[in-house]
Amino acid sequence: MARRFRGSDEVKVDAKGRVSIPAKFRRVFETCDPDWESGRRPQLVIVYGRDEWRHLELYTIEAIQEIDDQIDLMQRGSAERRLLESIMHGSAEEAEIDPDGRLVLPQKLREKIGLDDRAFFVAAGDYLKVWRPETYSEVEGDAVEALVASFEPGFDPRSLLPPLPPKTPGA
Repeated sequence: MARRFRGSDEVKVDAKGRVSIPAKFRRVFETCDPDWESGRRPQLVIVYGRDEWRHLELYTIEAIQEIDDQIDLMQRGSAERRLLESIMHGSAEEAEIDPDGRLVLPQKLREKIGLDDRAFFVAAGDYLKVWRPETYSEVEGDAVEALVASFEPGFDPRSLLPPLPPKTPGA
């Protein structure tokens, strides 16, 4: 099973659009790039999505390959496949982390989400979301708080998890 991203971090964005990828996140990109080895630059895919998206998504090579495999299973020409191809292929760019641990975010992507001098990375399992810090607080923070408020006091969010399939003996 591929490693997962965990946590969040706020980083500086320099005038050239370079952001330092925190070491804990770089390790996941390295681990989940089948072609990566010491001395090489880990590869990733930046998905910038639809016009209304206010964040970027940074996928490991393994995660994007899994999504590509799932898209390949969909009916060719279906509206659902066209939508996913548009987002995951047409609104995406390949990128790499430089030897100094930085990622260059192209200007059009920085402008799309309003990034200036700070970026907020937040883990989403097998990918990272990149936000303008203020936008994250407005959009995601408020949405999560509203969802939490909809449950009874003392609610355990882990109860939302589906049950795991039974383990096979000897596995």
